[in-house]
Amino acid sequence: MNAPRPLARILVVDDSAVMRNLLRSVVHTDLRLEVIGTAADGASALRAIESLRPDLVLLDVEMPGMDGLSTLKQIKARSQRTPVIMCSSLTHRGAKVTIDALACGAADYVAKPAGQASREAAIQTLAHDLIPKIIALTAAPAPALPTPGPRTLMFGAMPRPATPIPTLLAPRPVSAPVQATASGNPCVVVIGVSTGGPAALDELLPALPANFPLPVLVVQHMPQLFTRLLAERLNERCSLHVLEPDSGEVVKQGNIYIARGDWHLTVTGSDRQSAPSGQNNHTVRLTQDAPENHCRPSVDVLFRTAVAAYGSRVLAVVLTGMGSDGLSGCRLVRESSGTVLVQDQATSAVWGMPGTVAQAGLAHRVLPLKDIAPEILRLAGRGQREAFELRESAVSQ
Repeated sequence: MNAPRPLARILVVDDSAVMRNLLRSVVHTDLRLEVIGTAADGASALRAIESLRPDLVLLDVEMPGMDGLSTLKQIKARSQRTPVIMCSSLTHRGAKVTIDALACGAADYVAKPAGQASREAAIQTLAHDLIPKIIALTAAPAPALPTPGPRTLMFGAMPRPATPIPTLLAPRPVSAPVQATASGNPCVVVIGVSTGGPAALDELLPALPANFPLPVLVVQHMPQLFTRLLAERLNERCSLHVLEPDSGEVVKQGNIYIARGDWHLTVTGSDRQSAPSGQNNHTVRLTQDAPENHCRPSVDVLFRTAVAAYGSRVLAVVLTGMGSDGLSGCRLVRESSGTVLVQDQATSAVWGMPGTVAQAGLAHRVLPLKDIAPEILRLAGRGQREAFELRESAVSQ
């Protein structure tokens, strides 16, 4: 009787023989995974991908000759659907290249172990971080779910699952929403994202024009060094000003605020009866309260405080990511008559976070990534038009 085929066949690419052996040992801690080959440089990796057809590639960031970023671009050009996890050192240079790689399509990253007491300790630490990511990125997708209403086409710490290995959500019908869109005019956009997030943000946020009328607050699960570099990269690519805010900064329209790694991003202030622009007297606060959903920053923390500050005027967006961070926050947004958009399964690196929201019947729209910015603009424009009509009506009376 033939042995069952492993869930995932892995190619390990690293110029260090020690690191290749370490990664092989880490992968072999899970019997469902198999290392089918190794490569010591980018050119050898591309040849191995052609011949071995791996389900996933573990790719070193810094290699002589063709480095990890160049190799990644070649992989994506040849095989768009092969997920790649970058293996990075937690240095400024390593983090910067990793951010560029994630924005160019790498699905996720892991930090190379440093300062471990023994090889066994390094294997255990790396396996705790890496194995759930491999499983999430290589598991067969669940059947597509029906979506409510009209449909257009259809890394602080990274989230750590409550169980060692995450399981895909069992498909079930999505309950219909109470209404196709919320009644309140949005005055703030809050975004939650994790695995695959830098690439998603790299497409979504530059699509917002310089005259976008709302502030945008983003929680991306990443360590502190990475979030700062992510904000710097996005600031170079976006028409809006992108920053990693300090505690106490005033929330201004047209700014994009990226949560700092290892700190919750919250919003304080409440002026629900004020002018339609609704942005005076709101500030951001950074806290190191306990992680939620194994995450700090947490999407739920941001969404919950945004609802407390803005009420029905919250437009919440949940993008690709592992786990369920953002689910309870989206429930509060819906209960407060705010609006919820989620990324669809086909364009998500992992349909965990957006999938849980969609399956709970909390999403007003489930959209491909390319359609989310136009929908945000439509909803923001609707709010501005209605505010203008209200003012004109008051003047004419």
